[in-house]
Amino acid sequence: MDELKTTIAKNLVELRTQAHLTQLQLAEMLNYSDKAVSKWERGEAIPDLRVLIKLSEIYGITLDALVKGTSVAAEAKPKKHIASKRVFIAALSVILVWFIATGIYAMLYFIPPTSEYAYLVFVVAPLPTGIVLTVFSSLWGNRVTHALSSSLILWACVIIVRVYVWAFVPAYRQIFVIYIVAAVFEILIVVWFIYRWYVAKKR
Repeated sequence: MDELKTTIAKNLVELRTQAHLTQLQLAEMLNYSDKAVSKWERGEAIPDLRVLIKLSEIYGITLDALVKGTSVAAEAKPKKHIASKRVFIAALSVILVWFIATGIYAMLYFIPPTSEYAYLVFVVAPLPTGIVLTVFSSLWGNRVTHALSSSLILWACVIIVRVYVWAFVPAYRQIFVIYIVAAVFEILIVVWFIYRWYVAKKR
């Protein structure tokens, strides 16, 4: 077992160095803490099978190559540009949301009964933007991106309610309550993701 730990630790250091990744960057890709990555690389612990599979995918090698004793640097093909590609795809999706919103705004603007309220399309647009980012964050992100996308959805809903009340029920005076409710939910979001970070750090 000690020999296996040493072998995996040596390969992990070699592969991460070749891929020009810091321990923190790798940890974020795995949704683990950099403390856990450091333990693996010092041979104090072995990643579980799920993590080993993900590591082999990141570095472009087989699982067998990752755990065997020979040097793996020569055959590794690290996915160096995976993060930038994912950011590009997410950004393109967000642009598409706003492109569609602009098209809907243009149609509503030139229809007399709806032209006065066409701008509300852009008030609603942050909500689908947040949903799109949450989907991509679930696929590729980390705890920080999860928290940010969740907060975006929350405050997009607040803005929608506030603007629609202001536009259609201007006499309503108790709208400030929505900010109190949203603040409570924001605290819950922050506490939840801090808890998840704490649990991951203990792994």
